[in-house]
Amino acid sequence: MKKAIDPGMHTAEHILNQAMIRLFRCERCFSAHIEKKKSKCDYRFDRPLSATEEEELESAVNAVIEADVPVRAQFISLEAASRTFNLSRLPASAGDRIRIVAVGDYDRCPCIGPHVSSTGAIGAFRIISTSYHEGGLRIRYKLKR
Repeated sequence: MKKAIDPGMHTAEHILNQAMIRLFRCERCFSAHIEKKKSKCDYRFDRPLSATEEEELESAVNAVIEADVPVRAQFISLEAASRTFNLSRLPASAGDRIRIVAVGDYDRCPCIGPHVSSTGAIGAFRIISTSYHEGGLRIRYKLKR
């Protein structure tokens, strides 16, 4: 049986992904392991982050959390989704309606996971550590609630 995903951690992943896109112009994570206690996201990246960059990233994520923006889901057609989003990870069985999760005006992406109703419910985001190896950047994080 698959473990239940923590809604706060999962929503924090969305915010972290968008912060990485905005700050470092990279793609969303290619791999994530979301747990209630701590989580990790892996990005295709060309170098390690500096301590200053880690602080900027953490601050960017926390700014969205502290803004207490609503998190909403809506269904759109597969055709409309394909014009806006990368659907390469979408299973063939997804159907013709795709669920799009929006974190305020900050992030929008296809997702089937659970989320909080507003970012203020997430708690403080803390980067535990980062590591870089052969084109991959791993970011480990936790939430303080």
